Amino acid sequence: MSVFEPSEVFQFAIRIEEGGEKFYREMATRLDDAEVKSLFATLADEEVKHKKIYQAMVAKIEDYEPVESYPGEYFAYLRAYADNIIFTPQRMEQAIAGINDAAAAIEFAIDRELDSILYYQEVKNLVPKNQHGLIDKIIEEERRHFVKLTQCSQGKQSVACVAKE
Repeated sequence: MSVFEPSEVFQFAIRIEEGGEKFYREMATRLDDAEVKSLFATLADEEVKHKKIYQAMVAKIEDYEPVESYPGEYFAYLRAYADNIIFTPQRMEQAIAGINDAAAAIEFAIDRELDSILYYQEVKNLVPKNQHGLIDKIIEEERRHFVKLTQCSQGKQSVACVAKE
């Protein structure tokens, strides 16, 4: 029997979204480039929407036991991943303090969006198949964030950096 609590996985997801929102809002206030500011403000708003989806999922969580090599394996993996790789509070503070231009902010954001996509793909292994569609929607949103940020970093600002949704 697993020692992992499915609701805790979604608590990590909520923390990731909160960290992403904080980063994007801070960068939107700090950066000078109006188009990048607009993009980051939009991405922050989308992170809030994702957080609400995960909060709703926590309320409806079903008992589910993933296939594990040893009890708690998946939970330990996701905890370590969320705490050390994605938008954690300490990582946010360090990143925010060290970023002074749009290019650095976009590069950092691209890396975190990719990390988030990988995390959410792993989360799918921990929930019943009937909840995979919700996770897939979040993954698709994170992919859209990645695409927008990548296009913006490549100078396609009129396409990517302007907030459109």
